[in-house]
Amino acid sequence: MEKIDFKEIKKIISQISKKKNLPEEKIKEAFESALSYAWKKEMKAKKEKIEAKVDWEKEEIKFFKKLQVVEKVENPAREISLEEAKKIKPDVTLGEEISIEVEPPQDFGRISAQTAKQVFLQRLRETEKEVIFQEFKEKEGKIVSGIVQKVGEKTVYFDLGGVSGILPKSEQIPNEFYPLGQRMRLYVLQVKQTPKGPEILLSRKHPKILSRLLELEVPEIAQGQIEIKACAREPGSRSKVAVQSKVEGLDPVGACVGQRGTRIQAVMQELGGEKIDIIAYSDDPKEYIANSLSPAKVLKVEILPKNVALALVSKDQLSLAIGRDGQNVRLAAKLTNWKIEVKAIEDFEKEREEEIIEEMKKEIEEKTKEELES
Repeated sequence: MEKIDFKEIKKIISQISKKKNLPEEKIKEAFESALSYAWKKEMKAKKEKIEAKVDWEKEEIKFFKKLQVVEKVENPAREISLEEAKKIKPDVTLGEEISIEVEPPQDFGRISAQTAKQVFLQRLRETEKEVIFQEFKEKEGKIVSGIVQKVGEKTVYFDLGGVSGILPKSEQIPNEFYPLGQRMRLYVLQVKQTPKGPEILLSRKHPKILSRLLELEVPEIAQGQIEIKACAREPGSRSKVAVQSKVEGLDPVGACVGQRGTRIQAVMQELGGEKIDIIAYSDDPKEYIANSLSPAKVLKVEILPKNVALALVSKDQLSLAIGRDGQNVRLAAKLTNWKIEVKAIEDFEKEREEEIIEEMKKEIEEKTKEELES
């Protein structure tokens, strides 16, 4: 076998590693795979299982044929009898796979160079795709930063640093603009492996992007001192986030809002001005429901059957509690998982008064009827 210029190969591997941001070990594996394929092709032994091993310190290449140990050989290209295997490895057992070193022909280096190069480039592309897939698969459910690369009719493409991510129409914030070259934060929704390479699906409207952005802006959340209990969101318009302190004396709402609102404003700005209400979570449903209707002030909450809660507010707070087009009460219901009815306490008290009068009338009528019958 002709002498291979290891110094040049190492240099090329190092350059590829830096350029494509790939681990050198993965590139070396691709090189070994290319050598194995080239050996099989040149030796016309495609059915054989050949493995190339490179000793980068000694600058040596060795080839091994992998054979399965069987009682009776039916496929000589892939199998070896137990009797023959024991001559190579005395303690070998049936079903085990053993490696036998094989020698390539003298002109292997010259003949196989082009084949090995082609396969190496192919394996390199596959390795690059696999590394990107693994890297972003680990980022599922997390925030990444991307630059708007291309805006299609229904899809926006983002440059995530050498790889493209896809923001479909269904995951875009309504009426949000995506100017070319603008940097944005995105939620990694799903990473799929396809024949063309990894497909990275992104989102700007997923509720989790809000909690992840808060983690980035509020150190107490990242450190576990404050827990996000729930999120309810109408993307691009308004959101509510319930938080709870895990540390005595720490105000979770104040920590999330930040001094002069700096922390929450940073998140709002990232989401295109979306309004965000930070709510104090409570294990007491009445208190939690009352808090969830913020900024309205709730006077009283009554728990009714079938997971229904009645929130009572003063008349001047009624429209604020309900919100424009019912948005505030709708988000509060999503946040707490309660069906919330909002009423003005003045109207409620009048209704209760009328109900009591009606009940008294019925009681009087029933007593009168009983007296007449007797």
